[in-house]
Amino acid sequence: MNSLLENRLLNDYQHDFPLLETPFAALASELGVAEEEVLHTLIRLQQQGVVSRVGAVFRPRSIGASTLAALAVPEESLEEVAAMVSSYPEVNHNYQREHHYNLWFVVAAPDEVALQRVLKEIEERSACRVLFLPLVEDYHIDLGFDMTGNRRKNASFVAAHTSSPHQPYSPSTDESSVISAIQSGLPLVARPYDEVGTSLGLSEATVIECLQSLIRRGVIKRMGVVVRHHELGYHANAMVVWDIPDEDVNSLGHCLGKLEFVTLCYRRPRRLPAWRYNLFCMIHGHDREEVLARVEEMRQGCGLQHIASEVLFSTRRFKQCGARYARAAA
Repeated sequence: MNSLLENRLLNDYQHDFPLLETPFAALASELGVAEEEVLHTLIRLQQQGVVSRVGAVFRPRSIGASTLAALAVPEESLEEVAAMVSSYPEVNHNYQREHHYNLWFVVAAPDEVALQRVLKEIEERSACRVLFLPLVEDYHIDLGFDMTGNRRKNASFVAAHTSSPHQPYSPSTDESSVISAIQSGLPLVARPYDEVGTSLGLSEATVIECLQSLIRRGVIKRMGVVVRHHELGYHANAMVVWDIPDEDVNSLGHCLGKLEFVTLCYRRPRRLPAWRYNLFCMIHGHDREEVLARVEEMRQGCGLQHIASEVLFSTRRFKQCGARYARAAA
């Protein structure tokens, strides 16, 4: 086992995966190893659960419809309800968190009608009211994990991982087919774009052109190795929610989004009286104490000492996979 190769693949290629006919050969050339070794290593890491997939991460709101949602589930019913929620292919993340709202999940669907259908079904089947919290504005979204401590959020990095509200893009027929084919990851073969194209009746060049177009339009946020944080040693993660005065939420959102340890920072609607919070941050750490120390850094660094907040630690991961915005190709 080449631990140096594993570390390089996991850390250095979470972004900017090559859009070339033989992308793994390009990685191998940069790393000074054989293409087969790169492929075998990634396949093994995926089988071990360290790598979720190699491929695209889509920007929220750029296509289709998506939302964060939560349920307050009686403890005795939690596992049953969690299994039901996870059974929906539209649900890509499903976590138990320490809160009255104890089950938090993300739903992605081809359109708002399909999204609302899933939420309605979950509400009816669980007999719990769904807390519906769609994204209003993001201040920083980048679920890459730096294993070296050397990555820094300079101005260009922050700009690349921040977006303003805009209408979802309507993909072309070919783009929709490609999205459907790759949303669970690229095939780990020497010519993945050719294999995707063959399955769709498209040329390899057309698949690459579609991906280039989706990246230019901001639909694909990044192409690369998508890792699982828990398996990399980030055993503690918390969603920190803040009750920010509406006139201050943009400035404070940008302040929090620039902090090195914040992987996600976004505004979502209040749902009064059930939910008062409008600014959300995600923090991942190696243990609970590290996360709590970083929450205090957030308070001090952005002047949030007197702002009401809660820290919702994750306690169980029921589901984690890539979002599915497109219907499966026929």
